[in-house]
Amino acid sequence: MTDIFEAIQRTAKRIKIAIDTKDIGYSQQENSSGETQLQLDIKCDMIIEEEFSHVASIHTIASEEKEHEMPMHKAGKYYIAYDPLDGSSLIDVNLSVGSIFGIYENAFGAKNMVAACYVVFGPRVEMVFAHHKTKLHLLQDGEFEFVKEIRLKEKGNLNAPGGTQQNWEPYHKELVDSFFSEGYRLRYSGGMVPDLHQLLLKGGGLFSYPGTADKPEGKLRKLFEVFPFAFIYKIAGGEATNGHVDLMTLSHKGIHETSACFFGSKYEIARVKEVYAKNR
Repeated sequence: MTDIFEAIQRTAKRIKIAIDTKDIGYSQQENSSGETQLQLDIKCDMIIEEEFSHVASIHTIASEEKEHEMPMHKAGKYYIAYDPLDGSSLIDVNLSVGSIFGIYENAFGAKNMVAACYVVFGPRVEMVFAHHKTKLHLLQDGEFEFVKEIRLKEKGNLNAPGGTQQNWEPYHKELVDSFFSEGYRLRYSGGMVPDLHQLLLKGGGLFSYPGTADKPEGKLRKLFEVFPFAFIYKIAGGEATNGHVDLMTLSHKGIHETSACFFGSKYEIARVKEVYAKNR
């Protein structure tokens, strides 16, 4: 696992340079969702693929930017699914973005996840790596230094509601509004990584991306986004659900399959499950 952790650190340093210097215009290519890719998305994908190609313990990788998984080393045992630059469309307005990594053993799937990691590229470059504990690291003077272990409180006070409101179910809107009526503060940038990072570092709250009228199975991908953050939040003492069951109990049919998802402290997730149980 150390070799993977070190490889992710190298990718983060290189991606930081790419963000600072690379043309962020659109390419002529589309990703797995049919979205036109930014030049920077492609560059970051290539950086991660190259670094992982040197790690003998990695058997297979899967990128959010590629349609199919890619074999690496036959003798390796780890399978890594990653989103090279989540929220890359925010770069042209200078908001924080991030990279997400789900680390699986022997095969992709929530039951096989052994670690997860994300990197936030903002005013500072920070990395959160979850294995047996959820740990924060800060890039300083060219190296990542351990800062602290992250633990969530039983209840937070931040509310980060994703998805277009006109496509929400009425009961979901009522749920979101109920947290605001309790005094929760809105924190939503449109970037999954910085928003979930803020909730972690501020002690808790709720990040929600429900199934909607236009995307009933949710928008966020299980292997690249949903499972990694579910793992991170649970290791940090929080919870993660699709509204009905623990996200880490879900199966997946393909590497790009999506799910509704809610991440937060125990109090908020209990409220989510209570509301969704009444509206199955």
